Amino acid sequence: QLQASGGGLVQAGGSLRLSCEASGLTLSSNSIAWFRQAPGKEREFVAAINWRGISTYYAGSRKGRFTISRDNAKNTVYLQMNSLKPEDTALYYCAAGSVPTAPVSAYDYWGQGTLVTVSS
Repeated sequence: QLQASGGGLVQAGGSLRLSCEASGLTLSSNSIAWFRQAPGKEREFVAAINWRGISTYYAGSRKGRFTISRDNAKNTVYLQMNSLKPEDTALYYCAAGSVPTAPVSAYDYWGQGTLVTVSS
């Protein structure tokens, strides 16, 4: 029901924009978050946005480099990632839930993920 896309290989300092599209689910009714999981590590919160797109939340280290936004008319949420670092390399997932918050358990729907690889 959620499909993340836009990942790829980028050099350190570069940018990528991830997209999260929904089918069979109206994103405008949900808060949407991005999480990421690097090999051997737990899934971690990246950013979230409420259903109206008015409130956004970021994990501390990503604020200022990453921007989450949404276009409810297109049923799509975006994650703009700038100044990428090798430590940003991970599988990035989008998730839908009722409130924009950090815990993984707060989200009911998950996409398959898109791989971001940042080379040094």
